[in-house]
Amino acid sequence: MTLPSNILRSRLVNELAMCRYSLAYPVECSDEDFSQLPVTLEVSMAGIPGPVLVSGEVRDRLEHRMEIIITPEYPYEKPIVRWQTPIFHPNIMLPRDGGYVCTKLLDSWSFQSNLLGFIKGVESLLANPNPMNPYRSESCMMASERFIAEPYVPFDMPREKRGPRIVG
Repeated sequence: MTLPSNILRSRLVNELAMCRYSLAYPVECSDEDFSQLPVTLEVSMAGIPGPVLVSGEVRDRLEHRMEIIITPEYPYEKPIVRWQTPIFHPNIMLPRDGGYVCTKLLDSWSFQSNLLGFIKGVESLLANPNPMNPYRSESCMMASERFIAEPYVPFDMPREKRGPRIVG
């Protein structure tokens, strides 16, 4: 099932505007008019802590990028999401492994779902990994084991619980 193209275009223009108004970081679009789908959104999150492994140590990375591909079946079908930057997370694959993002938001995607809600959900997932439900990639399984033994605590937590940061 698909929406008529003029209605889908209007919905996507509005959702992109909501994202740009509500998020403190850029969301770039390959076709601002949504004249031909698929369309790719590049989301460059800044200031959002997420784990990365550096020399065997878990650190905070504050800049992340993901690609969201909107197909003609949107919003009946969930967008395709690919992670683009280094990450050490049980629920987000490294780009070299496919960059898939595992969230309940995608599993429960419906016509009422929207891009802003999804992106805000990914922000929350970055800081709150679920090590009990990892992807089966090597890096995700390693992150799961590590975070079960030693939970990830983002930099914006109390000083005694936080680790070093990486910007960029």
